[in-house]
Amino acid sequence: MELNKNYLTEEGLKQLEAELEHLIQVKRPAIIKLLQEARDQGDLSENADYDAAKAQQGEIETRIAEIQDILANVKLINESQTKKANKVTLGSTVEIYDYSSKTHEKYTIVGALEANPEEHRISNESPLAHAIYGRLVDDECDVVGIEVPYRVKIVKIINW
Repeated sequence: MELNKNYLTEEGLKQLEAELEHLIQVKRPAIIKLLQEARDQGDLSENADYDAAKAQQGEIETRIAEIQDILANVKLINESQTKKANKVTLGSTVEIYDYSSKTHEKYTIVGALEANPEEHRISNESPLAHAIYGRLVDDECDVVGIEVPYRVKIVKIINW
């Protein structure tokens, strides 16, 4: 994996591009209009509407810059390569057996920007992903770098 890259699925890329377009095409013009209306009220030194609109504008511009930076350093998770892999890689959905909790869990390994533990989408930077990355079915490995390390076994790998 390349350092300083933002790993995204095609879906994640589309969502970011849509958010950026919405911010630029809808939110930015709306906030400019609010600022103009607030300016038209006169004295800006005690104009709460103006202050609120300026704060919103700052948030919008910050998010636009953030998304543009992400997109400038994006690396798509290659679905066709993932399909061919018989090992755990970015984009893999992996069923593991956790020896400590005696449970089976399924996780999909995604880039940090798309990680959502509640949906069992874990970052490629997480301790679990580090432990299982590049491994094969039936491999056992230790998840370390956390308060209580544990051992897992790879039961199944689903590559799209």
